[in-house]
Amino acid sequence: MAQLIAASVGRAAPLLAQDGSARFATESAINKRPVSTLADPTPWTVSDTGLAGDESVERRIHGPPLQAVYVYPAEHYVFWQSLARQHGRPPLPEAGALGENLTVVGLTEAQVWIGDLLVIGGVRLRITRPRDPCFKLNARLGLSMAAKMMVQSGYTGFYCAVVQPGTLTAGEPVELLAGDRTISVLDRHRLDHRSPRQLPF
Repeated sequence: MAQLIAASVGRAAPLLAQDGSARFATESAINKRPVSTLADPTPWTVSDTGLAGDESVERRIHGPPLQAVYVYPAEHYVFWQSLARQHGRPPLPEAGALGENLTVVGLTEAQVWIGDLLVIGGVRLRITRPRDPCFKLNARLGLSMAAKMMVQSGYTGFYCAVVQPGTLTAGEPVELLAGDRTISVLDRHRLDHRSPRQLPF
């Protein structure tokens, strides 16, 4: 069964980014810190706007209601840790490193569908869409190709709307309740990133 490994939150703070050779400061809450882990399973409150204490700078892009909570599969951390080593970067934290709120094991993009429900403790989340990464992921990981690699790999994670607020705790099982199963998160991502000449119409 799928399991919640960690819950993480972040506050808006300055983030040094790069565009070509130019460096500039922006603001982001992508630097998440775990607040509930397997080692310290603190219960954490989730409201209809997301996890308590979490902030979003550009709410029109990744904020409530449709993108209140960002979930990421722990299985993909092997890929990101390998990439960091290859480029001489320090090891990533085991949770929150990709900017996710919930790190889970046992649920990848190919296994969940848009509209499915996740039940974790007293919280119910509805899966709404895959992540479409921007330059802030590059800045967060210190890797200029991070966003491109996320798109190419399909290791995007997925956003959720909060259907039922409540409390969740690291270590709890994640129950998956099927929706109408029209399209998986992975297929939605692939469709979003097809070039125009590949479209069948």
